[in-house]
Amino acid sequence: MWPATLLGMRVLLCPDKFAGTLSAPEVAASVAEGWRSVAPGDELLVKPLADGGPGFVAVLAGALGGRRIPVPTVDPLGRPAAGEILLTDDGVGYVESAQACGLHLLSATERDPKATTSYGLGLLVTAAVEVGARTVVIGLGGSATNDGGAGMLVPLGVTGLDAAGRALPYGGAALAGVAALDGVPRLRGAALVAATDVDNPLLGLHGASNVFGPQKGADRADVLLLDAALERWADVLAELPDCPPGLGALPGGGAAGGLGAAVLALGGRCESGIGLVTRAVGLDAALDAADLVVTGEGSFDHQSLRCKVVAGVAGSARDRGVPCVVLAGRVSTGRREAAAAGVTEAYSLVEHFGGEERGGVAAAMERPAEGLRALGARLAGQWSR
Repeated sequence: MWPATLLGMRVLLCPDKFAGTLSAPEVAASVAEGWRSVAPGDELLVKPLADGGPGFVAVLAGALGGRRIPVPTVDPLGRPAAGEILLTDDGVGYVESAQACGLHLLSATERDPKATTSYGLGLLVTAAVEVGARTVVIGLGGSATNDGGAGMLVPLGVTGLDAAGRALPYGGAALAGVAALDGVPRLRGAALVAATDVDNPLLGLHGASNVFGPQKGADRADVLLLDAALERWADVLAELPDCPPGLGALPGGGAAGGLGAAVLALGGRCESGIGLVTRAVGLDAALDAADLVVTGEGSFDHQSLRCKVVAGVAGSARDRGVPCVVLAGRVSTGRREAAAAGVTEAYSLVEHFGGEERGGVAAAMERPAEGLRALGARLAGQWSR
């Protein structure tokens, strides 16, 4: 926590990752380096954050301790991938869907939510149960899948069947032919929690397929097919004894291509990923003592203000009357909308490197640490007293 004696400003650095370039700790370290080059007398408290997506386990490991257990898994196309479980002393196992289902694991030409599977996440959850976790918290976000968790359920003992009683192929498109479930969940009494970065439902205009399908490689025809397939899948998931009514419309069900709905169908619950992480790292106490908060993420856009790191941090800072600055690779949120959410100022790496017309996008991707150091120094010059 903050030192007892402070010489200058108390600056809280609590960014998310910059997807595809820097982890949250790397972002924070770069900004801190730039700030200290201008205002070495200020007190900087670094608390990297995550909302359930990539970096979820690493951030929690830094805050909670515990054992990080390597687990071999597979990516959305079934290729070998490296995963891990964080097992804490209180019997909670934390896993990260992005380690097995992440969009970053695929090239642009490989993205096809009709075919990608969440099977690898099922391997991680199963491993967490096997090592004795009484509660398994699954960070959801950044996924390449749209299979409603059908792949995840297979290692847990539940397989979707077609009308002829055959096991379904993997991928979201195959769910259009699902007719029944075979098997029972093997969770050994473990409770499931989905730490979600969105509150979208599984189905409809604001559902998994319509909102997130296009960024995973779906065209308009694919979106319609996938939404209809998930509707059929939701009807079949109702066979599970702990599935709540109205599964397709429940908040968080659309997280990570419908993985949220699968967790709910197993009797689990959804929880705000950023809320869970901020409690773990002790963010509220740090905010109470801060003079300035600096947060950020790769793209500060309209989705940032829905259950994401920036939304959680900015709202909490606003409630305390503390200014909040956002640093991002790209900024596309309007000033009025950002201000209403508690954002005082927002700066982008793209603009720092000259804008889109002068190669700013490429420079932001190639030299993000350099840009963040420069922005950190700029903020110190503007804000340090």
